[in-house]
Amino acid sequence: MASAWDYIVIGAGSAGCAVAHGLARHGAGAVLVLEAGPSDRTALVKMPFGLVWMLGDRRRDWCYRSAPQSGLGGRTLAIPRGRMLGGSSSINSMVWFRGRAADFDGWRVPGWSWADVAPAFDEVEDLLKPTRLRGAHALTEALSGLFPDNDPDAIPHPDRESAGVFAFNLSDGRRRSAADAFLRPAQALGVTVRTGAEVARLRCSGDRIGGVVLADGTELSARCGVVLCAGAIGSPALLLASGFGPAGDLRDAGIDPVADLPGIGANLHDHPGAGLHYEGPGSGYGLAPALWPRWAMAPLQWALSGRGILASPTVEGGGFFNARGDAAPPDVQSHFIPFRLPHDGRKHALKQGYFADVCLCRPASRGALRLSRQGLEIDLGLFRDESDLDTLTAGWLRLRALLAGADLGSHRAPEISPGPAVATEEEARAHIRATAGTAYHPVGTLRMGQDGSAPVTPGLRLRGVDGLWVADASVMPAVTSANTNAPSMMIGHRAGRLIAEAA
Repeated sequence: MASAWDYIVIGAGSAGCAVAHGLARHGAGAVLVLEAGPSDRTALVKMPFGLVWMLGDRRRDWCYRSAPQSGLGGRTLAIPRGRMLGGSSSINSMVWFRGRAADFDGWRVPGWSWADVAPAFDEVEDLLKPTRLRGAHALTEALSGLFPDNDPDAIPHPDRESAGVFAFNLSDGRRRSAADAFLRPAQALGVTVRTGAEVARLRCSGDRIGGVVLADGTELSARCGVVLCAGAIGSPALLLASGFGPAGDLRDAGIDPVADLPGIGANLHDHPGAGLHYEGPGSGYGLAPALWPRWAMAPLQWALSGRGILASPTVEGGGFFNARGDAAPPDVQSHFIPFRLPHDGRKHALKQGYFADVCLCRPASRGALRLSRQGLEIDLGLFRDESDLDTLTAGWLRLRALLAGADLGSHRAPEISPGPAVATEEEARAHIRATAGTAYHPVGTLRMGQDGSAPVTPGLRLRGVDGLWVADASVMPAVTSANTNAPSMMIGHRAGRLIAEAA
């Protein structure tokens, strides 16, 4: 393999795959994509339900963990991130939402308004072809009745109170990841991909990035520059390890600062959420003996037709609504999983059930990612702003009421956790502090903006540094109002063109 390239793309995830495709399609020169993890050539990636076994697998999941969260009583949270070709698009539930037009207009970043990004979403969706899930559980289909005048065949949208089956980047019951849609076509155009290639640091020459150094000591040069696409955790972590970030923190961590950029690692946030568990015979999926014949036939059914239990991405639907039920736009999202999820430590209980959560669409709380002598500290800052807990509590109580009034027919089951022991608003707040997690949508750690405090410019360049671009969820000034995989691919898709045109 050559040691010098025109562009080196770090990370073959949702955005990195799209960047590589854009660079190749616009004739940017010799492109090398580096991925720390392995290939995605495994049935567990293609099989929608396979994510159950991949999450927490250190070979294909970075398995990050948060710092103790003061807003959660000192609990730490898992932060799964894909570590293979396709990145998190190879390990997620494939839920497909652009977000609201107001999300992008609210960024107030030139070139990134809704009018700017909508055409890029169209182009991405021409390649991914996201569609409404086929074969959804009857419980999921029943969600369309949660709100009056809701079209049962329409996909819910964060602009309006709506519920039902979601859209997914699936094709014939199989995952269609960023690697499928972007990276493999890019390879056909001449892009080189190297797996098992973890980048240790960036190579700097004055105020210019000239390449990378791999964990095994190999040095690779980039004539035009490096595009950092390692995600909202990996991208700032690599910059900090390379000497870019708050100078005082870097010195405390034993790293000589190359550039004092206090905004690197700041503005970390995610969609916090809390859920409700239901259990009962004849309800959702689970390991109840009555379902054993279906589980036994599931592998063959999926292999032959792309249908059955294993074709479920676990999250099948949900909705958007206003937490307090007033006339304002939706401020919370619900994810619905027609499977029994553990809530009492018994992962393999012989029962059936279903689960629904409620997540904040636009959290106000902010955390930060820092590097210390002890390692990477990931503080999500959950509920640092008390208004987040207020809204989430209101939304959780309204979700419970909506599900209690839903027409779930013979599939209805009783709420088993937390159950009637949690009834008042104060009890709900305490329960949420004790159980809340996130939707696994970290963003914002290298936010883009015009102001000097934003570490990334609207053109996706690291401020004050030549030869380095950032293109992934880290550049979002604020999280979008729904799942973030589609916006991440859009950012990568636009970045490929922007970088090629700038060259």
